[in-house]
This record gives sequence, C-alpha cells and structure tokens, in this order.
Amino acid sequence: MPKKLKTFQTSLGFYDLAIAAPSMKAALESWGAGSNLFHQGVARETDDPEVVAATMAKPGVVLKRPAGSNGRFAEHSELPSDLGVDEVRPRPAKKSSKPKRRPPPKIGEAEARQAALEFEKEQRRREAERRREEAARAKEREKREKAVAKAQAALDGARDEHDAKTRKIEAEREDLEQRARDEEVRWEKQKETLETALRRARES
Repeated sequence: MPKKLKTFQTSLGFYDLAIAAPSMKAALESWGAGSNLFHQGVARETDDPEVVAATMAKPGVVLKRPAGSNGRFAEHSELPSDLGVDEVRPRPAKKSSKPKRRPPPKIGEAEARQAALEFEKEQRRREAERRREEAARAKEREKREKAVAKAQAALDGARDEHDAKTRKIEAEREDLEQRARDEEVRWEKQKETLETALRRARES
C-alpha cells in the first residue's frame, strides 16, 4: 500500500521549493539535494493549507516560487523580482499581532491514497526519464570512445610508419657512412702508392 504523503518545503538558490512526498529522504532525492537540508534546518514539513493543496494536486512534482515570496507554488516560476537592485529597500514593519494560524486542509482517505498513487506514478516517470538520459549519455560516451579509439589508431599507425621510415633512413645513413669510411681507407692506400711512384719518378 502506498505511503501517506506529507508536504515538505525548503529554499534552494533563487527559489522556495515544495513537494508532496512520503518521507524526508524522498523529498531530498526529488530536490536533488546533496546534503540533508532537514538536519541543516533549511527544510521542514509544512501544513500551510495553500502549500499542501498545491503539492497534493501534483504529488511527486517539485513546485517552486521566488525565494522569500508568498506567491503560489507552481511547476514553473519567475526569478525573484528584486535581483540586481542596487539600493537596499526598507522592509515593511512587521505587524505586532500574529496572523491567525489556519487549520491544515482536511484530506480524505481516498484523496490521500490517490495522491500517494500519483506520487509513485511521478516517481516512475522521473525514473524512466533518468534512465533515458543515462542511456543517451551512455550512447554519446560510446560514440566519443569510438571516435577517440579511431583517432588513436590513426596516430599509432602514423607513428609506426614514421618509426619504420626513420629506421630505414638510419640504416641507409649507416651504410653511407661505412661506404665513406671504406672509400677513405681505399683512397689513402691508393694515394700512398701513387705518391711513392711519383717520388721514385722524380728521383730517377
């Protein structure tokens, strides 16, 4: 049987967030929080009738409104209107009398069950979307890895060809140097013989 839903609220960045979820853990996962916002005191369960009604109408969906505002929670929200204001605006004086606390809305058993089912449905939709995104990322990663492997193979092949040509040139260079040395030895012997013959011819 689906767990009964509660409404949780927090503030992240430019927005106040709210969600109907069965537990704090589920709320944190839906918000994508990297730490326990409840332990940090920046998230709480709320019984505000308007917030509860909005979240129960779309269980499992993260609703938001501009941070610090009293507007209605919705799936899409504008940014806070006072962003980038140079001058500090004075805050209106708080009323001395506390507003009357409105009782939480009464939600019937059938409505609570339906909301819990809707939450599970939204969780399945979000999980399916996450799997599609992971599959797309895996496909893109595989494509990138194939491109990298192809480029690496081309580089390795070119390097092997270069190394082979370099070895051949080195072998040819060594052969030329050896031939040059052999020629120098041959020339020295021939020159010595011819010079000896020339010297004898002059002396005769």
